[in-house]
Amino acid sequence: MTMDEVIPIVPREARPYQGRQAGLVTRLIAGVIDGVLVVAALVVGYVGVNGAMFLFDPRGFQFSEASPILSVTTGLVVLVLYLTVAWSTIGRTYGCRVMALRVVNHRGGRLRAPVALLRAVLYVMFPIGLFFCAGGAGRRSLQDLVLRTSVIYDWRPGILDRDHPISR
Repeated sequence: MTMDEVIPIVPREARPYQGRQAGLVTRLIAGVIDGVLVVAALVVGYVGVNGAMFLFDPRGFQFSEASPILSVTTGLVVLVLYLTVAWSTIGRTYGCRVMALRVVNHRGGRLRAPVALLRAVLYVMFPIGLFFCAGGAGRRSLQDLVLRTSVIYDWRPGILDRDHPISR
């Protein structure tokens, strides 16, 4: 196979955007996808716990009532863990993968776990901070400004190396 026959990783139409800052709409869509995944995981967990309770006591089984405070707290913790692991390992969540986004540090490399954790906590506690990226040339959210991170377009698959940042 010659170099002319190699299929490029980044689609031709996307090449001008590769490595550029992502905008509000793309980031919101990725966030909604991730939120739906976390809610689905919570529902599966709830059904699993109730299924186990049924197996242990079929005659006395009743669906457990999900406490709103416990449910919201569990959802937020699961979301923070999901974001932290995704950002610190492969640089993207499933929603980011669908929307061709990647979260990078100020050098363009993968986030370290403590930075990813802090970014996830800020992301969950101050979601309104995302709207900062609607204005300004940098398209950076409040979390990005505080932690010197960025969300960029990246169509390349795989894991981003901390030492070999993405070419912008």
